[in-house]
Amino acid sequence: MRKGKQAEVRPYTSDNPDPLDKEVGRRLRLRRKLLGMSQQQLADAVGITFQQVQKYERGVNRLSASRLWDFASILGVPVSFFFEDLEGADVDRTIPRARKDALEASDDLPAAQDPLVRTETLELCYSFWAATPRVRKTYLEFLKICATLEAPAAQALAQALEEPGEAVLTRPLPGGDDLVPSH
Repeated sequence: MRKGKQAEVRPYTSDNPDPLDKEVGRRLRLRRKLLGMSQQQLADAVGITFQQVQKYERGVNRLSASRLWDFASILGVPVSFFFEDLEGADVDRTIPRARKDALEASDDLPAAQDPLVRTETLELCYSFWAATPRVRKTYLEFLKICATLEAPAAQALAQALEEPGEAVLTRPLPGGDDLVPSH
């Protein structure tokens, strides 16, 4: 008989899935939704039932390497996409505490309150990835500037974007020569 430390049996069940399986499932759901695919469409493409896709997305069932490869191919991402920001098999050690708490809290949120599955987030992602690399870079710079603007300036900018013919662009943005709307 072998002496030494024995492997710890993980007490994960369908009521308490492994955090790594939940994270992989969350990323599977995120990518599927970003592509506008239903669970049924993804299931048909892989040759499984939509209920099985639901279980994978909730982390209740573990994905085999071959099934993960199938999903990655269909969703147009590398297998590593499902493990980004994770450096090992133990999610408790690799996900920063704040992110782990957020992941656990997001499981308690109705889908409408989870910012990753909100319509605005998905529309933002669709439009971002539909753009050219140059436009994406400019878009990111624009968003960073908008995030740092004071509330009145941000509101004026938002109004100008909704009513482009109405705004007069006169005031320079912080850190640049571009102009923001001024009414």
